[in-house]
Amino acid sequence: MPHVLVLNASYEPLGVVPLRRALVLVLENKAVCLEESGAYLHSASLTVPAPSVVRLKRFVRVPYRGPVPLTRRALFARDGGRCMYCGGVATSVDHVVPRSRGGKHVWDNVVASCRRCNHIKADRHLVELGWRLRHKPAPPTGLAWRIIGTGHRDPRWLPYLQPYGADDVLARIDGISA
Repeated sequence: MPHVLVLNASYEPLGVVPLRRALVLVLENKAVCLEESGAYLHSASLTVPAPSVVRLKRFVRVPYRGPVPLTRRALFARDGGRCMYCGGVATSVDHVVPRSRGGKHVWDNVVASCRRCNHIKADRHLVELGWRLRHKPAPPTGLAWRIIGTGHRDPRWLPYLQPYGADDVLARIDGISA
């Protein structure tokens, strides 16, 4: 099911919701459709364009958001779905400094890797193997990561995410993927 970017009344990105939820917000007059996806939803008596970006009519106060949580999906989004050792398709998560040797499960120590590299590395340090990381792992920052880290992307969202660091996020992802 397609997903829709939800913006606050101040155009600040709040999150991504399923198309059905966004359509309910628009039909209940709680949100305004800013961008259409090009598809149409049909009922017995009504045809409605499917939204791609909606803006809430009333401002919603967002509580303090701490650091971006370390999830598998966000990790793969940060690393562009590529192995940080060989550049192949990533299928697993690896700790740069193995947990068995005191490594922590934090953004700076976790990377996406392919099964082969993860198996070869096992619980050794990179120095022991003579390997290098393609990029230094770092925690993602900014509101754009909260949206792009969900794994859902639509080119129509970019103008609304650019003021919140989307260009940097996408450049990093595309640079890693290339």
